[in-house]
Amino acid sequence: MYYPVSSVLIECIILSVVETADSYGYEISQTVKLVADIKESILYPILKKLEKNGYLTTYTQIFQGRKRKYYSLTAAGKEQLQFLRREWALYRDSLEAIIEGGVRG
Repeated sequence: MYYPVSSVLIECIILSVVETADSYGYEISQTVKLVADIKESILYPILKKLEKNGYLTTYTQIFQGRKRKYYSLTAAGKEQLQFLRREWALYRDSLEAIIEGGVRG
């Protein structure tokens, strides 16, 4: 994608990914990379921040003989995701109105 994606939007994407099902870092990164060209060195600190803020919890599960760290959405994470979605809708609608020429300052 041509446009840069902010870390807040990446947070919203991550919370959205784990909303429907627990997920692990590589799987999350593959979804985020559909819209943002980010490296794991950027993704994992954001995951850590979301965990530190209580929006995600983690657990380890063995997969094909290797430990895999899964991320799960908490109740606080669900609230944060609802907030981020409302903010995204306002931003998207305002931006679209400006770009389509319907709004001037």
